[in-house]
Amino acid sequence: MAGGQAHGRPALDGPPWVVANELLAFVIEMGALGALAWWGFATGDGVLLSLLLGLGAPAVAIVLWGQFAAPKAKRPPGLPGVLLVKALVLGGGAVALYGLGHPVAAVIAAVVVVGNTAVLEIFRKQAGAAA
Repeated sequence: MAGGQAHGRPALDGPPWVVANELLAFVIEMGALGALAWWGFATGDGVLLSLLLGLGAPAVAIVLWGQFAAPKAKRPPGLPGVLLVKALVLGGGAVALYGLGHPVAAVIAAVVVVGNTAVLEIFRKQAGAAA
């Protein structure tokens, strides 16, 4: 999900705090996929539904991300669309944590997602204006 080029700029280029934030974004993305899988396996009634949800929820998130939000997205929709996909996927991870009975973890995840995304997009906008 993270990595590659973001808005024409190498994702892991810049001051150390920017690199650290990009790496945090990757960890958040992997955590969201893990939470979606965990939710799916825990939610499904019976083996078949558990497998379908546990594998399907993260698979749908990966496809959405790859098509619209990844640095090398096949169909980049512009910033509002990217933020919508990020809200669905990363917010979905937080909602999954809540659904699993971890409301404090869900709130922490949501706050970290919003903060990380804001810093990423502000930095990318500034980097694009400087280029």
